[in-house]
Amino acid sequence: MNVRMALVLAGVAAGLWSAVAAGEEKPLWEFGLGVGGLTFPDYRGSDESRFYPVPVPYFVYRGDLFKADRDGIRGRLFDSDKVELTFSASATIPVNSEENAARRGMPDLDPTIELGPSLEFHLWASPDRRVKLDLLMPLRIPVTLESSPDFIGWVFAPRLNLDVEDIGGHKGWNFGVGAGPIAADEKYHDYFYSVAPAFATADRPAYDARSGYSGTHFLASLSKRFPSYWVGAYVRYDILSGATYADSSLVRRQSSLAGGFGIAWMIGESKQMVEEE
Repeated sequence: MNVRMALVLAGVAAGLWSAVAAGEEKPLWEFGLGVGGLTFPDYRGSDESRFYPVPVPYFVYRGDLFKADRDGIRGRLFDSDKVELTFSASATIPVNSEENAARRGMPDLDPTIELGPSLEFHLWASPDRRVKLDLLMPLRIPVTLESSPDFIGWVFAPRLNLDVEDIGGHKGWNFGVGAGPIAADEKYHDYFYSVAPAFATADRPAYDARSGYSGTHFLASLSKRFPSYWVGAYVRYDILSGATYADSSLVRRQSSLAGGFGIAWMIGESKQMVEEE
């Protein structure tokens, strides 16, 4: 898998953001395509970041049992508006170790994709449902994506998420913010932060990462769906202080910042209309 495909997956994981209005009729499905840019550290804790131009896909489906919209890809598990089973995805970019000072001489990092279920608890909503507070509890299984795919453990990243539609009275502008801890098993931490004795140097001692606390992440996004196009941006901030791998010499910073922006033009939509919940 090339860099751009890995970044598209990361962008999808960040959310498919579209504007909605309660009780309003919308097409059953709509899709578009555009361009954008993403900036990432090589890995969480790296002191080297890179910028990538990427294609931006846009897709919304408003079915009764299955939906794909600004809240992600999800299906209703229980006959309740309080709990939903959703689909969670994330990704990491490939890293050429010769281009990263901390990892020089070590094996490259393959791109990964993280997939898994997520329980979403709807804790509170305003009467018009334009302000919502949810608890998201995703459990994802990461897989490397090069010639020999390998499962590298699990990642659990719960967060409280606040969504506000028509933020500040500006119709159609949607704002989201969330925060929560991350935990991962030993195999996942080992992939990014362990140093085998064969690759140890005076400045990079051998290190064996452990499972456990993996830091805290903060997310914020802003988007708007115009009649013929969509615009959006997001930022993610990670604090690694206290993580079980924080004393690895590969961790050059105790925080990481990532973000992106995009614009997508509408290409097609369903003639069938449905009422937006």
